[in-house]
Amino acid sequence: MYEAESMGAGHFKKRVAVKIIREEFSTIPEFRSNFVGEAKLVANLIHANIVQIYHLGEKYGQYFMVMEYVDGFTLEDFILQHRAMKKEIPEKLACFIISRVCRGLAYAHQARDIDGNRLGIVHRDVNPRNIIISKGGDVKLMDFGIAKALQYMFNHEGHIIAGKDEYLSPEAARKEVTDPRSDIFSCGILLMELLTGENMYFVSGDPDKTRENVCNQELPNLREEPYQLDENIVEIIETALRKDRERRTQTAQLLMAALEYHLYKNGYGPTNEKLSHYTKTLFAKGFAFDRIESNPEKKTFGINAPADHVSE
Repeated sequence: MYEAESMGAGHFKKRVAVKIIREEFSTIPEFRSNFVGEAKLVANLIHANIVQIYHLGEKYGQYFMVMEYVDGFTLEDFILQHRAMKKEIPEKLACFIISRVCRGLAYAHQARDIDGNRLGIVHRDVNPRNIIISKGGDVKLMDFGIAKALQYMFNHEGHIIAGKDEYLSPEAARKEVTDPRSDIFSCGILLMELLTGENMYFVSGDPDKTRENVCNQELPNLREEPYQLDENIVEIIETALRKDRERRTQTAQLLMAALEYHLYKNGYGPTNEKLSHYTKTLFAKGFAFDRIESNPEKKTFGINAPADHVSE
C-alpha cells in the first residue's frame, strides 16, 4: 500500500492510497481475480464505515487500485499502543469501535447489485489490521480481498482457510461454508480482546492449536477476576462467540444495536469526536512500540501519469 496523489485538471490533487498486487503474484489468475473482484465489489459499497475504492487500473500487466486515504491508525496500532503503555482500553470506546465495525458489516452483508440481487458478502478477514481509526475518530473497515461475494471473487470455500487464524469463526476454522455470522464471531473476538487485553484463542507459532481453540475452547468467566466485565457486555460477548452459529447473534445489525443500547441507554455516550480526542492523546508522543512496516517507504504515484512516473 502506498500513499499517492491523484491528479486532474487545473492542478487538482487529491491524496489517495494505492494498493497493488505484488509482482510475483500478478501472473497468478486467482490473485488477479480476487484483486479485480475486490475493486468491483467495494466500488459500490458506499458507506462511512468502509474504506472507499475510487478506481481500478492496469499498466503493463500490473493492476493497481486507487483507494480512500485514511489518515490515522489501525486497530492493531491502537491495541499495541495500550499494551506498550500498560494502559487499559476504556470499555465504552472499545464498544463504540466494534459497533462502528458492525455498522459497516451490516451494510455490506445486506448489499445488493443494481438488479436488486443480494451480493452475499462475507468479509472473512475482520481483524485489527483491517480496521482503521482516522484522526477524526471515524472507524473504517477495509481489505475485502478475501471476501466471499457472489460472482465477484475466486473462491475455494470448503477447501481452504481464509482469514487470520486467531480471528476465525469455528466454521471457517473447520473449512466449512461461511455466512455473515462468521464475521459476527470475529467481532466478538475483537471486542473481548479490546476489553481483556488478550486474544484467548491465539497460540504463538501454532496455527493448528489456535484453530483448535477457536473451535473448542470455552470462555473463562468474564464476570470474575481478573476481568470483572459489565454483565451486559459479558452477555454480548458470550452470545457473539457461541460456537453454534444458529445460537449466535444472527446479524451485524443486532450486535450493533446491543452495543449501542449498552452505550447510550443512560444518555450521552461515545462519539467520533471523543474517540478522536482520545487517540490524539494516546499517540501524542508517537508509537510506544516498535512498528514494523511491510512497506515502510512512501512513494508518490501520478494516477494519470505513465506507469514509470514514480518518485521517492
